[in-house]
Amino acid sequence: MMPLTLANVGERNLIKKIGGKPEVQRHLENLGFVTGGSVTIVNTLRGSLIVRVKESRVALSHELAQKIMV
Repeated sequence: MMPLTLANVGERNLIKKIGGKPEVQRHLENLGFVTGGSVTIVNTLRGSLIVRVKESRVALSHELAQKIMV
């Protein structure tokens, strides 16, 4: 298990755990990041990540991406 920030661009990953405070977990779940779901890094920009989750593209800060374990 590793944080999403260490995954490779273009590689499909299975979300194993969402960390952080309960409000951060809820925010990520509302964006579509749920345990058992898949996420793919599309691109990285200045430390932030553009990811594909549930047929949508979402921009995440490095700090939020660290809380998503794959």
